Amino acid sequence: MEVILLEKIGKLGNIGDKANVKAGFGRNYLIPHGKAVFATEKNTADFELRRADLEAKAADKLGVAQSRADKLKAIGTITISAIAGEEGKLFGSVGARELEEAIMAAGGDITKNEISLPEGALRHVGEFAVDVQLHSDITETMTVVIEAE
Repeated sequence: MEVILLEKIGKLGNIGDKANVKAGFGRNYLIPHGKAVFATEKNTADFELRRADLEAKAADKLGVAQSRADKLKAIGTITISAIAGEEGKLFGSVGARELEEAIMAAGGDITKNEISLPEGALRHVGEFAVDVQLHSDITETMTVVIEAE
């Protein structure tokens, strides 16, 4: 299935690119969320009329994401205290929701969906690097320190 992208999508393409995607991905995600349209002659002509507007919106989104990244960079390190055993293993874990709350309390502006924890929740006392992807082009790395209560 060939679609025309209406916004930049990581690992797929930029605004205006024609991309071949699987039918389910196109029908169930890209088109209903307004990220792409079917690649027909009519849609191609309509897209060319809207190109400047779509690129301006994309630049605005990138600017907002950059300002949010600057706030996170200013925060730098987040400290979270949790109940832990003698070996440093936590009773429970620190996941994306707890990280979101700590960053929001420190003055950041993120959602838990933007936090990347590829190895799962944090379960030990220590210092960890956590990636926060604010935009397909902007990923900010934050330092999270987990201390025992």
